[in-house]
Amino acid sequence: MSARQTLASWKKLQQLAQEKKSQHMNTLFAEDGERFNKFSIELPNLLLDYSKNLIDSETLDTLLTLAQETEVCEWRAKMFGGDKINKTEDRAVLHTALRRKSDEPLIIDGENVTQHVQKQLAEMEVFVDKVRQGHWLGYSGKRITDIVNIGVGGSNLGPQMVTEALKHYSDGSVNVHYVSNVDGAQIVEVLRPLDPEKVMFIVSSKTFTTTETMTNARTAMKWLTSASFDEKSIAKHFVAVTANKENAMSFGIEEQNIFDMWDWVGGRFSLWSAIGLAIALDLGFDKFKELLDGAHEMDQHFINAPLKDNMPAIMALISVWNTTFLGAQSQAILPYDQTLHMLTAYLQQAEMESNGKSVTWDGVDVDYATVPSIWGELGINGQHAFYQYLHQSNNVVPADFIGSVESVTPVQGHHETLMANFFAQTQALMAGVNEEQVRADLKAKGRTPEYIDQVAPHKVHKGNRPTNTILMKRIDPKTIGSLIAAYEHKIFVQGIVLQICSFDQWGVELGKGLAAEIQDELESGNIANGHDCSTKSLLKFYLSTK
Repeated sequence: MSARQTLASWKKLQQLAQEKKSQHMNTLFAEDGERFNKFSIELPNLLLDYSKNLIDSETLDTLLTLAQETEVCEWRAKMFGGDKINKTEDRAVLHTALRRKSDEPLIIDGENVTQHVQKQLAEMEVFVDKVRQGHWLGYSGKRITDIVNIGVGGSNLGPQMVTEALKHYSDGSVNVHYVSNVDGAQIVEVLRPLDPEKVMFIVSSKTFTTTETMTNARTAMKWLTSASFDEKSIAKHFVAVTANKENAMSFGIEEQNIFDMWDWVGGRFSLWSAIGLAIALDLGFDKFKELLDGAHEMDQHFINAPLKDNMPAIMALISVWNTTFLGAQSQAILPYDQTLHMLTAYLQQAEMESNGKSVTWDGVDVDYATVPSIWGELGINGQHAFYQYLHQSNNVVPADFIGSVESVTPVQGHHETLMANFFAQTQALMAGVNEEQVRADLKAKGRTPEYIDQVAPHKVHKGNRPTNTILMKRIDPKTIGSLIAAYEHKIFVQGIVLQICSFDQWGVELGKGLAAEIQDELESGNIANGHDCSTKSLLKFYLSTK
């Protein structure tokens, strides 16, 4: 049994969960007209409404007590202070330092992190301005017009998601492309229309050993040198972002073209660093700084706001309540804005890679649910795909609905139609419609008693489906920065409350190691004896059919 399960607040939440499962949110709203005021948080650019969850004041107070008993505030101070809270890797967790505004030294292992970050940002700004203004020239003397970011996981999802979300703020000085999949089809399609004389490649890999990234980088390098007939062209067209400068240099990238990444920044939290170079090149460094400013504002809110008024903390506690205590197995992320079409994939990695764990800090098995599986799609597309499941399946799926008050691309009537659906869906998921209402509606439409008896059960929606609503005033760099940082801190609080290690990813490493061994076998044609009969037979079939 985990130590968490011995806490008085944990036991009380288990009791409350049993009681709440027999309640309906319709009753809670009918009994309390102030639910929105009690269960919402408004910040300058963001509004969180969590009133459409199966909670009341007693539940919220008990969740807040759980946060206090698990020392969330103390662990928060440790994280921001640079303590090595990533225990399994003996590392600090300091993505927040990447957007910190203070000049006050922050010392990690004898080095001033603040100084390193400021130096890196200054170098990024010079580089970005040089490329965007046409002063960085390719091997033939032509300006750079296209950027290809080569990375995978956190080195791809974060930058690409932000680039897509903020593309309306790009002035088109350069065109940004992303390559993450080791399937050669992607890099071939990206490179086909590009001119080698005008392309800059950013190779992003913390270790500079990631197989997928290195394979794509080698292909890009061959493509460039076969066009330029000169390996010296690499210096004009390749930069790297890595914590392993030696590997990047041995790969062929010039030392002056290497930007730093540090072991105290996890890949999935790294878009604020030089990993976000593609963002800055696309938007301009001023917009990149606005992104950092928005994240910093959320950091300050997270540090200073009492837990009951703390957006990331409340988001985390509601998730723990729905998942660990009420038994929801998944959560949907449903953005109602085309620019946010990659947000679900980004948050899927951020949360599931962080908190998809099954042992405590001490290595003890947990017998409670930790992170839900994260999935979703753009709202309107989802409505015509899987909302049937959300509304009438026996599986209750809590959902985050994310939208904006003002559209960045106003077209008459479109945003109102979009947001009408946005608001209607959360109301429908909460309220549902009972059989009595269905029968009355069908009768009013003149349907026969026989038809009503046949169809009525199929039109019942039980409702009582939990949702959070997150409204942004407008999608811009600062607001996106705040939104991402809110989810980052939500993930941190979840991990502390559940007593799991949020900042390692050993499950990713296992598959990588096995893949490297199997790749050697595929290339040599010699299958090792250590495989199970299924894997061995599949490898044989692959090689014999090739």
